[in-house]
Amino acid sequence: MFERLNTPQEAYNYKLGAALKMEQTVLDMLDDNCEEAHDEQLRQLFRHHQAETRQQIANIEQAFALMGWDVDTSPCPAIEGLEKEGKANVKKTDDAIVDGVLLQGAAEVEHHEIGVYENLIITARAMGRPDVARLLEQNLEQERHTLREVLQAEERQAAML
Repeated sequence: MFERLNTPQEAYNYKLGAALKMEQTVLDMLDDNCEEAHDEQLRQLFRHHQAETRQQIANIEQAFALMGWDVDTSPCPAIEGLEKEGKANVKKTDDAIVDGVLLQGAAEVEHHEIGVYENLIITARAMGRPDVARLLEQNLEQERHTLREVLQAEERQAAML
């Protein structure tokens, strides 16, 4: 871990490590969401995204290898905040509407992940690393697809209000 980021490569290493920590945290969040969700379709959506998240973690680890760096995690306070907020919201929500709250939280997480990957891809390209960018583009496309699925499910939930 760097005390101070002095080069673009160090900054990128740090952000790549934060993305890895983000995905590891998301994997834990999806476990919680599977337990809390009442709708079976929603649980299936979360389980499907768990499988994708495992692949995204592998892609990030491969990106570290391509860069010649040891795999390392960096703090990701944004995802920690979303996790904390999600748990608090579920805890104070009636079971009858908890699926909608889970979907709202999932959409917020997906938006964050999309922003992280967009930035990492831009920087990878600028650093002359299209190989790394391609790996992260796979993650970005999965996140965009998941966001569409989450928003569609959220619309179905909202229509039942």
